[in-house]
Amino acid sequence: MDANRTSPVSRRVLSVFTLAMINVAIIASLRGLPTMAEYGLTAVFFFVVAALVFLIPTALVSAELATGWPKRGGVYVWVKEALGPRWGFLAIWLQWLQNVIWYPTVLSFAAATFAFVISPALANNKFYALAVILAVYWGATLVNFRGMKTSGWISTAGVIGGTLVPGALIIGLGIAWLALGNPSQVQLSGAAFVPDLGKMSGVVLAASTLLFFAGMEVSATHAQEVKNPQRDYPKAIFIATLVVLAVFILGTLSIAVVVPGEKISLVAGLMQAFTVFLDKFHLAWLIPVVALLIAVGVFGQISTWIAGPSKGLLAVARQGYLPPFLQRVNRHGVQTPILIVQALIVTALSLVFLLMPTISSSYWILTALTAQLYLVMYVLLFISALRLRYTEPGVARAYKVPGGKLGMWLVTGVAVAAAAFTIAIGYFPPAQLQTGNVFFYDAFLVLGMVIVFAVPLLVYQFRRPGWARPISDENEEG
Repeated sequence: MDANRTSPVSRRVLSVFTLAMINVAIIASLRGLPTMAEYGLTAVFFFVVAALVFLIPTALVSAELATGWPKRGGVYVWVKEALGPRWGFLAIWLQWLQNVIWYPTVLSFAAATFAFVISPALANNKFYALAVILAVYWGATLVNFRGMKTSGWISTAGVIGGTLVPGALIIGLGIAWLALGNPSQVQLSGAAFVPDLGKMSGVVLAASTLLFFAGMEVSATHAQEVKNPQRDYPKAIFIATLVVLAVFILGTLSIAVVVPGEKISLVAGLMQAFTVFLDKFHLAWLIPVVALLIAVGVFGQISTWIAGPSKGLLAVARQGYLPPFLQRVNRHGVQTPILIVQALIVTALSLVFLLMPTISSSYWILTALTAQLYLVMYVLLFISALRLRYTEPGVARAYKVPGGKLGMWLVTGVAVAAAAFTIAIGYFPPAQLQTGNVFFYDAFLVLGMVIVFAVPLLVYQFRRPGWARPISDENEEG
């Protein structure tokens, strides 16, 4: 049996609080708050349910897999061990590609936000959004060709400037607004908390809530770096969950109390709320400052993430899963061919902003496709964790989902059911948005799913033994 699979990492360097903050930095984002603000107080219900049925199960299952199979490769290794290399390759492919599809959505949010620095009217201009998305993404890609030695600093600055500072500000303004007796655009009562689950159109938009909490598997590799993983890791998850819920819930309600639901833009809703707040409190001069903070934070996040996920794909490719030309790196060790392919996919996907009726509808259809791809990857992850409890019971895990096999069945069963439900209702266009032709909407999602699944399975089927390359070639000129 491989030593890496039986011996947990000996270093115990992270405190419970530090691990909690790592999880917060990975998950917390202000980009999705306008999506849920249309629901008002009902959004709280969806956030809490999503945390219980998806966030916490993902964190617990990922921690068990990460401490049992700590080798480089993440979801590829975990799914490969349980279901075989074909499905392991599909899992890492889905994790990489959903991130690629995510770029146009987050950049459209940044473009709409930055419009408030220049001219707020540009926030709803599709050609402006497309131009910003392509210029920033290709520019950041070219910068990444030279390596990113300062990526840690950029990431930290992005989290603080683009999430924590404006997040605290929007929450503080929302509290001050209500405390001073100003009117609320939504009903704040117990009756408004529970949604009308009898109407499918009323919950479609809320399906994206699960994607709000995606990414916990990324930090699971740190579970074995706390002093007592079985005790400290759940504590860190509990703290992170409370902080993330506080940011999401209070930030969402802050937008909802000042912007009427039917007028909330999915890409500019955050700045709509800031504009109302700051105008009311005679601080309008801060509007472009806040917009610049958020936009720069997103740009920094994009620059940091462009090379990251593709490194995992490169590591798997060098085991013979992708043709040699996609395995090349330049003198800085950067996987330039993969980054170019990645940028071409982002460019093609960004054209949807010209095909959909509004920027919000374009944002939503890409978000829906991202959610479906990512959730399929999670289904593979949960099934793998359950299967490995039976096929590899002897592998030492520094952390294990409590409750034995019954506990694992319960945790993975709930999570798979939640993911499957969200995938299914993703094909229903939300009633709150102008999505145009329903046939185009569903055809885009179905065709996207077919292509995304077919490509890795075909590549795997027709791979060649000569594609595998030793890691020692990693620093060659590409």
